[in-house]
Amino acid sequence: MNQLNKLPNIGKVLETKLIEVEITSKNKLVETGSRGAFVRIKALDSSACINMLYALEGAVQGVRWHDLNPVVKEELKLFFRSL
Repeated sequence: MNQLNKLPNIGKVLETKLIEVEITSKNKLVETGSRGAFVRIKALDSSACINMLYALEGAVQGVRWHDLNPVVKEELKLFFRSL
């Protein structure tokens, strides 16, 4: 079975979206990165928001998204706006 639901910030809905874009394990998420995973999800779900991107980055780093470094959050915000 996958490890996604064991990661911080990954609930049932986000886990399902990740599986839909063929990210089925923690290793695959880390390999793909938060930005890559978000782009894949956004292609299928136009309602994907900045908080989802933060959640993915937190999962990659192994922390709650609220605890992300403010510099990282700003970089993610700029990335999100560029899409």
